[in-house]
Amino acid sequence: MKATDPRSTNPVFGRDPLPSYLALRKTGELGDRIACARALMASCTLCPRHCGVNRLEGEAGACGAGFLPRVSSYNVHHGEEPPISGSRGSGTIFFSHCPVRCVHCQNYPISHLGHGQTVSFDRLADMMLALQNRGCHNINFVTPTHYTFQLLESVARAARKGLRIPLLSNTSGYESVEVLKLLDGVIDIYLPDLKYGDDRTAGRITGIEDFAPINRRAVREMYRQVGDLAVTEEGIAARGLIIRHLVLPGGLAGSEKVFAFLAGEISPHVHVSLMAQYFPASQAVRNPELNRRITPEEYEEAREQMLAAGLTNCFIQAL
Repeated sequence: MKATDPRSTNPVFGRDPLPSYLALRKTGELGDRIACARALMASCTLCPRHCGVNRLEGEAGACGAGFLPRVSSYNVHHGEEPPISGSRGSGTIFFSHCPVRCVHCQNYPISHLGHGQTVSFDRLADMMLALQNRGCHNINFVTPTHYTFQLLESVARAARKGLRIPLLSNTSGYESVEVLKLLDGVIDIYLPDLKYGDDRTAGRITGIEDFAPINRRAVREMYRQVGDLAVTEEGIAARGLIIRHLVLPGGLAGSEKVFAFLAGEISPHVHVSLMAQYFPASQAVRNPELNRRITPEEYEEAREQMLAAGLTNCFIQAL
């Protein structure tokens, strides 16, 4: 993956900026956020599905998750966007389960079937510290929405033990603004999907009729919190928003509308990662609209639409 514009690395921070969650912990506000997130689990509203089960008692939500966090894997990842992976990699922690049931889910065994291991809060904190000790530039929480309380609790424990690198939320973008506000000042970098420009298509593919408007509101809130991407002197992301847009076959992603929204309602300077890696997975293999990879022409059309919208801070993938 490569950046197409030199402005995608615009140093504004020093070499090792301290992440905001350390200040929140010092003032005690992080503890208040943890208590608020925990309370939301009594009749769960951590994600916009608001399924209302009592996860504090171990009941499984619509996402499939219970009280303790469940982790599929954690490791050093070198395949993220250049400011995220940098030279030493991103410390990814893949959470099991997901609030969304996309018919083309690329991580079906993890997200739908819940493959992984249930871990304690201390164990999750130790994973963060182990990744920091391996030199990772950040801690990259993959699909963390339904574990917001667990994430906050474990971050607090890790911070007590010396965690000090930026935190990144790598998410489907199906987020409640109320819950995102609990992460304000905790998450330094947001990496959400913005997959759909057409509300009806989004509903058909995700099974959630109001997915697209919820997705857009969430992106607005993320941008309010962290703004445009800011990097260190080494070109490593320290704070900000990067939007991922997955190109789908037959123009199903509604890319032109997505880019118009980003340029007009978020920022013409927002960084966009234009993703070419779609393949028919899960139920998509039986869906005539989705049962093939994208063509070079489809990806190029999306790239041209992005540039035509005035979005030049972008990352391009090879097919």
